Amino acid sequence: MSDSPRTGEPERRHRLLIVTPDTLGRKMGGPAIRAWEIARRLSASAEVRLVSIKDAALRHDDFRVFTADADELRGHVAWSDVIIAQGEVFSLHPWLVESDAVIVVDAYDPLHLEVLESGKDDGEEARRFLVDYCVEMLSTQLRRADYVICASEKQRDFWLGHLGALGRLSPENYDRDHSLRALIDVVPFGVPDEDPVQTRRGIRGEVDGIDDEDRVIIWGGGVYNWFDPLTLIHAVELLSRRQPRVKLYFLGMKYPNPDVHASRMAADALRLAEDTGMLGSHVFFNMDWVDYDDRVNYLLDADLGVSTHSLHIETAFSFRTRMLDYLWAGLPLVATDGDGFAALIRDNGLGRVVPPGDVEALADALEALLFHQDAEAIRERVRAYARELTWDHALMPLVEFLKDPRHAADHQWLRYESPDAHRLRHIESLEATILESNASLGEAREDADRVRRELARVLDSTSWRASAPLRAVGRLIRRR
Repeated sequence: MSDSPRTGEPERRHRLLIVTPDTLGRKMGGPAIRAWEIARRLSASAEVRLVSIKDAALRHDDFRVFTADADELRGHVAWSDVIIAQGEVFSLHPWLVESDAVIVVDAYDPLHLEVLESGKDDGEEARRFLVDYCVEMLSTQLRRADYVICASEKQRDFWLGHLGALGRLSPENYDRDHSLRALIDVVPFGVPDEDPVQTRRGIRGEVDGIDDEDRVIIWGGGVYNWFDPLTLIHAVELLSRRQPRVKLYFLGMKYPNPDVHASRMAADALRLAEDTGMLGSHVFFNMDWVDYDDRVNYLLDADLGVSTHSLHIETAFSFRTRMLDYLWAGLPLVATDGDGFAALIRDNGLGRVVPPGDVEALADALEALLFHQDAEAIRERVRAYARELTWDHALMPLVEFLKDPRHAADHQWLRYESPDAHRLRHIESLEATILESNASLGEAREDADRVRRELARVLDSTSWRASAPLRAVGRLIRRR
């Protein structure tokens, strides 16, 4: 702990609260892994609390881990100087945006692009709701953010557009930093700093039908609607006719957060493997989810890492975190063209890139890397490239920001209130309008009653009755 230059006394470390909507446990998905790794590394320079609003079963010597309901989360927020939060946290707890803490929005996952595909499983009405929900969720946090982190330069361009539409590319933010890096910067996923070490067998000799003589392709994560495992299964079927030793292993089918249900694509992949006769002979599925600390034992039992997807908008702005595990394990890569990793693979000689949906091209790429090319030379290039992508390197912009965390330059001009507060204010305004309208309507009714009474008096008068024949003649003349 350094001394304050003004007082010579030790500076108080910032109180950093990291909040994830995902499950923190032995089995973790991407959001939880990201929150966990950020907490591990930032605990060296800040007093860190890591909170899951779902469930937390992990512990760490360097920081505290909590599960928090709404009331408990309010206590953690009151304690903090800086908050880093992801995704649904802001929608489930919209009062967060009213906190005086410096708020860092982790926007590494453009959820509204994902639900365009995943929402197809729920019907059109639910799908539209999910897209609208995600857009409002993201807009709420970007309106309030003091600092935004995302996973790639392409994502940064995407979020700059969103921030611009919200009015956040303001003169104040621009004048503080013309590049706007002080408002939004790139903090991708990282590769572990330590070298991977296998402590047991994960696939070979453990999975019936896969042994030491086989060549193993690993699919290193979940199977979601925006991926294309079907083309991969067809490619393995084609390749198996000339290379019987090829095996494909899907690492995880059951996401650890119980709120995330199995996808239609996962069911289609299982069905296709069975229909083609590949299930249990050349295509294998782990129907559960591998422990985070145990995944290395599966990765190091593989010869090749693969990621295939269809060509759509999610692909263009995705950041495939499983690819970093492949790099860490030194696995040559085969991937579909169109995402952020395709250029890295081509430019650095890390494997092969194939067109979307091309079964023959994919089968040829798999065969070349598994059976013909110098795999060890590619592995060495992969390992060397991975050393440039460690978590310590990835987090550098965030670490720099946290040395002097401060509100965005336009903070004083923002009307940052939660959606609930905004809706309440709108309801109150509508109620006031209704009261005013009722008052005006009451006055109009009184005027109408006066007119009716006057009309009745006139109709009942002697002069009105006496002039009736004259009025009838006048109407006849006007008609003619």
